[in-house]
Amino acid sequence: MSEKNTVAVRIYGQEYSICADMPREYIMRVADYVDGKMSELGLGNSIPMSSVAVLAAVNICDELMHSRADLSNLTDENEELKEDAQKYARLWEEAKQNLSQYKEEMSGAADLRDQLQRQYMDKEQQTAGLMNEITRLSQQNDGLKTANDGLKQQIADLTDKLENTQTAPEAANETIKQLEIKCRDVESSFFDIQMENIHLKNEIESLKKQLR
Repeated sequence: MSEKNTVAVRIYGQEYSICADMPREYIMRVADYVDGKMSELGLGNSIPMSSVAVLAAVNICDELMHSRADLSNLTDENEELKEDAQKYARLWEEAKQNLSQYKEEMSGAADLRDQLQRQYMDKEQQTAGLMNEITRLSQQNDGLKTANDGLKQQIADLTDKLENTQTAPEAANETIKQLEIKCRDVESSFFDIQMENIHLKNEIESLKKQLR
């Protein structure tokens, strides 16, 4: 229990001893306030002290009620501010979560972009390889065409010789048969190369569509 203070004060010309557990300075400040109110209402002692005391009490009570009303309003405003602060705190947390989610999505988009770039490079390399294969097959095709033309020319020459000479007809016929077989083999290889060439071109077109 705090120690009580006894303070001698003067209110409206009268001496009073006030005993309270408040600090001395606070008691004197309260007494000075009451003295000021009564002096303001006393109008030079033209009103009895009891009436002045009642009027001062009424004024002080009025001020107290206004102060309480103001305090209540401030309390309500403070509660509203607390609610607003909590609301903004929630919005801030949501904003941070959205930012974190956005960063994760951006990271995922970057990974997807890198993956697509790698796939694109792989497709480009596949296309380049297929183009090289087509070039090789075209060169082989040209070689087979040249060989085929040479074999046909040999058959034609042998046929001409056979018609012009009667020597060793059986050997000539056998040579012609062998050349015709080679010619058919060359034509068959030529056809296979053409089919493989078409297949490779279709693969290139498919890769080009995937890259678009």
